[in-house]
Amino acid sequence: METGTISRLLQPTKVPSSSFANFTSSSSVCCSQKRLMPACHSSHGGREINSDEREITVLSSEPTLKKSSVVGGLSLHRPVHKRDVVGKTFCSVGLSTYPRSIVESSSQTAEEKIGVLLLNLGGPDTLHDVQPFLFNLFADPDIIRLPRLFRFLQRPLAQLISVLRAPKSKEGYAAIGGGSPLRKITDEQASALKMALDTKKVLANVYVAMRYWHPFTEEAVHRIKRDGITKLVVLPLYPQYSISTTGSSVRALQNIFKEDSYLSRLPVAVIESWYQRQGYIKSMANLIEQELHNFTKPEEVMIFFSAHGVPVSYVENAGDPYRDQMEECIFLIMKELKARRINNDHTLAYQSRVGPVQWLKPYTDEVLVELGQKGVKSLLAVPVSFVSEHIETLEEIDMEYKELALESGIENWGRVPALNCTSSFITDLADAVIEALPSTMAMSTSTGTEDPMQYFMKMLFGSLLAFVFLFSPKMVSAFKKNIL
Repeated sequence: METGTISRLLQPTKVPSSSFANFTSSSSVCCSQKRLMPACHSSHGGREINSDEREITVLSSEPTLKKSSVVGGLSLHRPVHKRDVVGKTFCSVGLSTYPRSIVESSSQTAEEKIGVLLLNLGGPDTLHDVQPFLFNLFADPDIIRLPRLFRFLQRPLAQLISVLRAPKSKEGYAAIGGGSPLRKITDEQASALKMALDTKKVLANVYVAMRYWHPFTEEAVHRIKRDGITKLVVLPLYPQYSISTTGSSVRALQNIFKEDSYLSRLPVAVIESWYQRQGYIKSMANLIEQELHNFTKPEEVMIFFSAHGVPVSYVENAGDPYRDQMEECIFLIMKELKARRINNDHTLAYQSRVGPVQWLKPYTDEVLVELGQKGVKSLLAVPVSFVSEHIETLEEIDMEYKELALESGIENWGRVPALNCTSSFITDLADAVIEALPSTMAMSTSTGTEDPMQYFMKMLFGSLLAFVFLFSPKMVSAFKKNIL
């Protein structure tokens, strides 16, 4: 196959953008899959999902009513905006005090056991984990969205890409210490969130579920069942919604819940996105303001927002709201900065593109070169779609983009740290959880599994065709050129 053919294969199927329910519909779910993981962990395959959406009214601490959509039995809560509480950062360094927040909906009965499930991407703990981590990533049909006719190629394609990309990815992880810090930081955020909820008189267990590495979603769900949780709030650690992040993680959760009689009756609320929350906006503005003071002439610094990119086809063909939400998020952050009399110029670009398809523009690397050519001398990079330090901040931004910026004529470089466990941020997440509690609803109890023989035949047929198509000299050459 030529490169153009690969590009067409990676185009997403059409998903209407009228509601979040459509992002979890059968059009984006392929045949059952397995992740690479030790044999002791069970694997849950994807199935066709017929999402049922309706509207419910959720009372909040605001004077107005807030609506949430119910998708596949999950209540998708759009949290209200609450005031921010600015405090100290705490993350494995002790306790911080928070002011009491009176929320009528947070009262608990003696029998009620609240759980909060944090969703994140995950990352390899060691260099040995890099290739299987990449396989799990690219085997996700929300990362490489093949047309239905070609979905039997998902796993063979993921295997090929992961093998080809592993050496380069290992170099990146080696440069930041030999593995991803994401699990450690997310565990610390979970502990900080539990403390913040305790302070607000809401006793809750907080769990962590990673999409592509340990602790997998299945592991977290096992702990939720073991602890007898009676009400669950799902909080993706992605401020903006995307098919490939929150959408993928929620679908994985749905596939597990609908196969279990206990879990399918568990009241659940999913916080779909939270980029508009005042606590998040003000926490980001605080970090930017602090870093600007490190420059000799803060007023001359270009504020450079760098967000993780997604393929353009996700937005234009599949209705992904990510770009719109990202642009609104930048607008709100700059509005907050202007209210503080910080009127620096700013720009937004997208990083981390992979493969031969077109991704959201402008690209971070190209914009850095252009800014240097235009005479920009001072630049503050802001990783806006990341709330935790990981390879895309520590290696891609801090090393690759910094080097490119300095080579392009930018003389003064700074970078805003990720939010990590900043107390104002954690406090706002706690408020979001409390506001979502009244909207929890039981999931659908619909069940059904794919015929094992049909699955076997699909995989056998897919593997044979994959060998013919993927290992042809032209295909291998195209992947080396566009993916490595």
